[in-house]
Amino acid sequence: MIASNQKQRIALSAYFLLSGICFSSWASRIPTIKANFNFSAEDLGNLLMILPASAIIGIPLSGWLVAKFDSRIPLQISSFAFLLSLFLIGFADSLFVLIIALVLFSISMRIINIAINTQSISVQEKFKKRIVGSFHGIWSIGGILGVLFSTIMIKYQISIFWHLLSVSIFGLIIILSMFPLLIKNDKAKTGNSFKLEKPSKYIALLGFMVFFAAICEGGMYDWNGVYLKEIVKQEVFTYGYLLFMVCMTISRLTIDRLMEKFSMQTLYFAGSILIMFGVSIAIIFPTLWTVLIGFSMVGFGVSGLYPMTFILAAKAKKYSLPIVISIISTYSTVGMFLGPPIIGYLAHVFGLQKAFIVFIIGGFMFIPLSKMVFDHLKMWEKTSTNQVN
Repeated sequence: MIASNQKQRIALSAYFLLSGICFSSWASRIPTIKANFNFSAEDLGNLLMILPASAIIGIPLSGWLVAKFDSRIPLQISSFAFLLSLFLIGFADSLFVLIIALVLFSISMRIINIAINTQSISVQEKFKKRIVGSFHGIWSIGGILGVLFSTIMIKYQISIFWHLLSVSIFGLIIILSMFPLLIKNDKAKTGNSFKLEKPSKYIALLGFMVFFAAICEGGMYDWNGVYLKEIVKQEVFTYGYLLFMVCMTISRLTIDRLMEKFSMQTLYFAGSILIMFGVSIAIIFPTLWTVLIGFSMVGFGVSGLYPMTFILAAKAKKYSLPIVISIISTYSTVGMFLGPPIIGYLAHVFGLQKAFIVFIIGGFMFIPLSKMVFDHLKMWEKTSTNQVN
């Protein structure tokens, strides 16, 4: 018989998998939406700006949910909303319906990110070895499955409606069957008071790290297909997305072992270099194979940033873990959804190749930010040692 903690790990893994499938299904269909509505790069940028705006609106709601309930409750509610929004994106035959769908998509995804990462840290406490990275790896596996399915749908010219409807039905089956197995009673007894106020320096630094990680990751999700279609002139524009997700998955499934062999600060630095170098290759040499190699490097570089940062979040003081993750996820969600419209606006003015320089800037930021984070931790350790002595 499977132990209770293993059942909880499997159930949570299913939610990570589904989240990856749903997000990649949306992201891989952005070029389809752009074509169906005859959007320019600027129009698409305006549309994508709805996502960060909605995420900010959802801050009070998500903060209240994680403070009020066990994390599995907001996870289930937001998962239902997420699947509904995905269906509406495929169903949308007018700009109004599409906007409503994206607002719901953004808010529900924000709540999922908080609840699912809170669950992952709670499950981690039941295991001796590190497993947080594996959850993010499973999210990436979901991303691969989603983009593989999207590639088949595009290849055989299946409409976006039937594509996203089938994903939504599959997702409904997953969340109904897995919900009873999720970890219960993980609401923190203290530190649950959620206030809109200036975060501590440590939490802010972690927030900015996931902000730039999200800009790089979110921008690659939304624009690598457009880059391959419009710059490299590839009809099956999901190849870059697929390879990017494969590389992210491989790296995330090994990040727990890498953290045992190397310091996190070293891994942040390596990720930064890979992102900057990979994007530079794609910009300077816009051919199919060089772009695919560049996107692969970005996938390897960005993969460990989220799991490492959420592990560091557990060291934060003042608030309970769900609240800390809620605050940090605000930066993440805004970055995830702010990056794509910024790329769209810059592409409209300077061209898509030059707009990709944003990713180089985002990748570079991990060098100074990670240094400040670990300097902060060393200061805490030194203060604690002095107090003991």
